[in-house]
Amino acid sequence: MSAADLNVLRTPRRRRDATLLTIGLFSAIAAAMLPVFSVIAPGAWVAGAFLVGGGALGAGLIVRLSRLPALVASLAEVTVWIVLLTAIFGRSTALLGIIPTPSTFASVPGLVAQASAEIRDGVAPVPPDEGLAFLLVAAIGALAIVLDHVVLTARMPLLAGVGLVAVSLIPTIAIPSDVDVASFVLLAAALLFLLRVDTRARAAASARRDDRARPAQGRRLFGVSATALGVAAVAVIVAVVATPLLPQPGLRFASGGTGGLGTTINPNLELGNDLRQPRDVEVLKVRTTGPTAPYLRAVTLSRFDGAVWQPDTFDTVPLPSDGTVFDRVSVDGDITLADWTTTITVDQLDSPWLPVPYPASTVTGLDGDWLGMPQNRTVVTRAGSTREQVYEVQASVPRPTLEQIRSKTVGGTDLDPALTALPAEVPAVIGDTAREVTANAQTPYDKLVALQNWFRSSQFRYSLDAPVDSGFDGAGLDAVAQFLQVRAGYCVHYASAFAVMARTLGIPARIVIGYLPGTASSIPQQGGTEYSVSSSQLHSWPEVYFEGIGWVPFEPTNSLGVPTNFASGSSGNNTTTPNTPSQDAEAPADQPSSAPSEAAENDPGAQTTGGGSVAARQSTAWVAPVLGILVLLVLAGVPAVARIVRRRRRLAAARAGDPVAAWTAMLEDAVDLGIPVSSALSPRAFAVLLVEEHGAPSDDVGLLREAVERVSYAGDSFDPARGPGLVAAVTGVRAALDERTAPLRRFLARAYPRSLVTRPGTVGAVERESVSR
Repeated sequence: MSAADLNVLRTPRRRRDATLLTIGLFSAIAAAMLPVFSVIAPGAWVAGAFLVGGGALGAGLIVRLSRLPALVASLAEVTVWIVLLTAIFGRSTALLGIIPTPSTFASVPGLVAQASAEIRDGVAPVPPDEGLAFLLVAAIGALAIVLDHVVLTARMPLLAGVGLVAVSLIPTIAIPSDVDVASFVLLAAALLFLLRVDTRARAAASARRDDRARPAQGRRLFGVSATALGVAAVAVIVAVVATPLLPQPGLRFASGGTGGLGTTINPNLELGNDLRQPRDVEVLKVRTTGPTAPYLRAVTLSRFDGAVWQPDTFDTVPLPSDGTVFDRVSVDGDITLADWTTTITVDQLDSPWLPVPYPASTVTGLDGDWLGMPQNRTVVTRAGSTREQVYEVQASVPRPTLEQIRSKTVGGTDLDPALTALPAEVPAVIGDTAREVTANAQTPYDKLVALQNWFRSSQFRYSLDAPVDSGFDGAGLDAVAQFLQVRAGYCVHYASAFAVMARTLGIPARIVIGYLPGTASSIPQQGGTEYSVSSSQLHSWPEVYFEGIGWVPFEPTNSLGVPTNFASGSSGNNTTTPNTPSQDAEAPADQPSSAPSEAAENDPGAQTTGGGSVAARQSTAWVAPVLGILVLLVLAGVPAVARIVRRRRRLAAARAGDPVAAWTAMLEDAVDLGIPVSSALSPRAFAVLLVEEHGAPSDDVGLLREAVERVSYAGDSFDPARGPGLVAAVTGVRAALDERTAPLRRFLARAYPRSLVTRPGTVGAVERESVSR
C-alpha cells in the first residue's frame, strides 16, 4: 500500500469508502456465484464459501483500516483462508482444529482428485461431496483474495468486474439455459456500486476545493452518477429483455469431447453427457417415402477392447457428383428389396458424420466435400459440417420374412474377426446371462429376439441417472456387468450389453450411433408426413450381420424406439417393418419426453409428438414481436425519465438557494433545444446570446446571471430566500425558448434530451449543433 493510500485511509471518509468497497466486492462475488447453483446443488458448502470469502475480505479490511501495508493485508487474508479451510475440512488432522499440520496438507490432493471424479461423473445439478465442496469453498475464497487486491490495492474495479462476469458465465456455458435474471441484476448492481464508490473516492482524493465550492462539486458528482445510472439502466434492460429474443449462437463440433451440448454426435459412446443436457433442441427434420420414419445412423463401432468401443475408420471414397456413393446392397435372390427415398433438413446439428438411413446407396444435395465409407455405408467430411445441409438419400432396404431370417446364419467367411472378438477375461455374469436368456431359442435370430425382449421387459428400466449414481456410466465390460445387476440405464448400456452378450454366443455384432425416428408433425405437409428429430433422440443401438441379408438393427433399449420383429411370410404380409412384440415393458419416469413410442406397423401417425406439436409452438410466435415492441417502448422512455429526474434535482437545489444549480439547469435546457453552449462564453456573454438571438426574457436571464456571478466571483453565500425566484426564472426561460422552437425540436428535447450525453460547455455542445445547422 502506498504512502498516499495510507494518508487517504487516515480520514473517516476514506475508511468508509474502503469499507463500502469491501462490502460491494463481497456482494458481487455472491451474485456471480448464483448461476453455479444450476450445475452444483446448494448445500452446506454455500455457508462455507461465504464464511471463507467473507473472512478473508474482513481480514484485509481490518489490516487496511489499521494503516498497514498491502503485503500485510495479503498475509492476513491468506492466513485466514487457510485457517478457515482447515477448520471446515481438516479438523481431524489439525492442531486445535484450526492449525494445519503436514497431514492436513497431504490430504489436499486426495480431495482434489475426489472433486475431479465428482465433476467428471456427476449429473447437473451435482450434490457435492467433501472433495467438490472443498474445491468450491477454496476457489471462492481464493477469488475473494485476488479480487480484493484488484479493487482495493490496484484500484481497478472494472477489471474485477470482467473477472466476475466471466465466472458467472461458466455455468451457462457448461449447461445452456435461459438467462438468470436475478443473479444478472444483482451482479450488475454490485459492480455499479463498486464503480461508483471508486469514482467518488478518486474524485475526492484529487479535488481541492474550499467550503464555498464544495456544494457545487457535490452536485457535479451527482450529475455524473445520474448519467451513469441512466446508462446502466438501459444496459440492464437490453441484456435482460432483449438478449433472450436473439437467436442462439451456433455450436461447433468437438471431436471426442465429454461435454457435448446435444447438437453434435459423440463417437465414443459418451452420450450420457449429451442426453442429460436440459436444453432440448430440434436438430433435423425428415420426410420419407417409407411407411415410417427411419433410424438415422452416423457412426459404427466394431472394435471393442473390453473398455472402449472404437469408431470405425475404414477407407473412404469421394462422394461423386451424381451421389451414387455405395453399390446396391447385396442380398440373396429370395429377399425382397424396398426402395425408399428420405429427405433430411439439418438445423442445429454440427457434426462431420452425416445421419443417413441404412442401407444408403445415393446421397445427393450436399454442400462441401464429403466422403463415403463403403464398408459400413456411412458418410463423413474432413472439413465441412452437417449444419444447414439439405440432402436426399435413396436406400434399398432388405425385407425378409420371419422364415427367411430364421433360416440365415450369422457372420460369414469374409467378415472381420473383430466383430466377434472379446477380451480374454469377460465377467462370467455376461456369458451366463446370455445363455440363460436364450436357452430356449433355436436359431440365431430367435436368440437375438429373446435378448431384445428380455431387455425391454419390466425387469429393466430406462434411466439417465442410475448409471451415474451406481458408478457404471460407461460401455466397458465392468459397466456391462454392473448394468446387468442394477438393470437400469440408457441406450449406451443396453446397446453395449446386447452386443457383448451376442458375441459371447458367437454372433457378430457392432454398435451404431445416430438418431431415433423423429416425432411426427401434427401439421399436414406436402409430400407426406414430416418428422422432427430432437437432440434428446440421440441414440445408440446394436446391429447383427446375417448372411444373405446384411446388417440387421435391433432395439433393446427399454421403452424407446421400435423393436425388431419380422412378420411371417405365410400371413401374406412380406415386410421388414418391425411389429411391436407383446411385452410388459414399463416406461420410465425419467424417459425423455420427446422419445418416440413403439409405433404400430405401417402407421407413421402412431409416432408420438413428444414435447409439443408444431401448432402449439406456432401459437406462441407472437411473444417475441410483442416483447420486442415493449422493449423499444421502455428504451424510448428511459432518456426522458432520466432527464426529468435530473432536472427536478437541479430545481430542488435551486429552490434551496443554489444559483449554480439554477444556472446549470438553464444551460441543460438550452443544450436540449439545440442552442450552442460554449465554455468560452462567460455567464454575462451567454446571457446576452440567449436574450438577443433566442428571445429569452431579459429579466429572468439577468436574475440568474447576476446570482451565479455573485456566488462565483463575489463570494456570496447561498440564500434560501432567493430560491423560489431562481426556480421561477429557470421555468420562465425554458417556456420562452420553447415558444421560439419548432414542435419537432421540442419533442426531441423531451424524448431524447442531448444534455444526458453532452454536457454544457463541452466541445460537443457547440460543434454538433453547428454541424446540424
